Amino acid sequence: MTDPFLICAAVLVILLIILSINVSRLRGATKIGIGPAADPTAPLSKAVRAQGNASEYVPLFVALFLFFHATGAPLWVMWVAIAATVARVIHPIGLMMTRSFDRGPHPLRLLGAAGTYLGGLVLGAVLVIEAFRISL
Repeated sequence: MTDPFLICAAVLVILLIILSINVSRLRGATKIGIGPAADPTAPLSKAVRAQGNASEYVPLFVALFLFFHATGAPLWVMWVAIAATVARVIHPIGLMMTRSFDRGPHPLRLLGAAGTYLGGLVLGAVLVIEAFRISL
């Protein structure tokens, strides 16, 4: 049977690679080397931020998912992992859809951030509980 934790980890790894390729593509298209474009709403600036944000969270979630895969976490933890993965996927979509950062974030960006924070907190709490259960 396919393990949802491994699928979630794979989706996040692929997401990060796609976001990285997009930054490289836009750098080549705009002839802008290192650093974001001067305009924070330019496609390259948004792409750099989306990739940077994914780089901050994807490794954390992949590590958590691999732990839960290895330890056989309860079914509800799997659903939290799936929700966190969906949140991580919609966050860069919302960031890229933002027309102007002065007007506030796109709703998908907010939903993605909220799902990331909530999912991370829940999975982190489960990890703490598991750490004490394993050590007792």
